[in-house]
Amino acid sequence: MIRIRGLRKSFGTARVLDDLDAEAPAGGIVAVLGPSGSGKSTLLRCLNGLTPFDAGELEIAGYRLVGGSAPPAAKLLELRAAVGMVFQELHLFPHLTALENVTLAPRVVGKVARAEAERHARSLLDHVGLADRADARPSALSGGQKQRIAIARAVAQGARVLLMDEPTSALDESLRGDIAALLQKLARGEVASSTGGDPLTLVVVTHDESFAREVATVTWRMAHGKIGK
Repeated sequence: MIRIRGLRKSFGTARVLDDLDAEAPAGGIVAVLGPSGSGKSTLLRCLNGLTPFDAGELEIAGYRLVGGSAPPAAKLLELRAAVGMVFQELHLFPHLTALENVTLAPRVVGKVARAEAERHARSLLDHVGLADRADARPSALSGGQKQRIAIARAVAQGARVLLMDEPTSALDESLRGDIAALLQKLARGEVASSTGGDPLTLVVVTHDESFAREVATVTWRMAHGKIGK
């Protein structure tokens, strides 16, 4: 469950989120639509504590954030493990292989033993159709393959909610269906995280209306910092 009440965020004199209210059930796929500048990416960053907000509150993955107050650093680390994020730029480490990118956070942050982290990472790579690319570095991967590695990396930490910023923006039409199918598998719990095979809740910012229609169970249509009814 995601519940947002009265969320407000300004940058200087510009109010980007304006007393925003929204809800989404666990295990759903939320498509966030709206024109550039409507606050979509800011909302996404507020949902996992990357951007503090000024007022209001939100509940996500069992955590509660309140505007105007910063959670302790340890709590933010817990939140970001439970609420994974796949950025539009992906931010894969270029000097690491696909397998190493997926295992890095579980080993370094989660203190998971290397053998266990690699076992789980190989299972995830198999789920996303890249078992044969475990030893490839990002420079040797296509755009769609990089996108799937970034998703596997976020899921590997045990995420219960996955936030995605424009996951199809750099992909051609033939690859969008692959990403849509993968997101639906994630939402059904068919791609097991380190905490088991529970369904994931996904929040997907996109300009692609047809992609949103294909995958979304809930649509948040943003304009002027609010979500329309």
